[in-house]
Amino acid sequence: MTPRSILNRSLLGLAGLVLLGGGLLILFAGLDLYRRRGLVPPDGWPLTAPADVLLGSADRTRWSGQGWWWWPAVIAALALVALLALWWLLAQLRRRRPGSLPVGGTPPQEGVELRDRALSDAIAAEAGALPGVDHATVRITGRPARHHTRVGLTLAPGAAPGATLGALCEGPLRTARRSTGRPDPPTEVRLHVTRHKPHRAE
Repeated sequence: MTPRSILNRSLLGLAGLVLLGGGLLILFAGLDLYRRRGLVPPDGWPLTAPADVLLGSADRTRWSGQGWWWWPAVIAALALVALLALWWLLAQLRRRRPGSLPVGGTPPQEGVELRDRALSDAIAAEAGALPGVDHATVRITGRPARHHTRVGLTLAPGAAPGATLGALCEGPLRTARRSTGRPDPPTEVRLHVTRHKPHRAE
């Protein structure tokens, strides 16, 4: 599990607890469960009866005395929070990685799948062993049926980019095509050169 997924799940769990607590608070007050069940809420507990409100007349008057801008600012802040929460939820629902890739061509073999991380690690390991390559990173995105491969190669000083790109296509990428059964998956390759200290002539 990546740190990003841990953070997302923690935030989702925290938001769920807050919403659950607020919903139970409103439910208990709206159904008058405190009186019906003989429960005594803590002192200062909000919403203990159906007629209770979050902000009483005194509170509304006090906050309205802050100026005409106060309530529009509160409404704008709440709307912004709601939009950010909706954007975050949609970002969680959108899948950036295919997860599992079908294997065996078209149609794929039933029940046989290849994890996208395993395939990207295999491509990166094979690409990193190519002549003139110092480091290789591979990321597979998109849907299982239409995945996209992004390859980043860090070349050693003096390496020939054309020869390296040809070796990548004929080696690791061809192996990946045979593994998934897709003849020509979209692939993006970015080449970088390792920085080295300038040589001094004396």
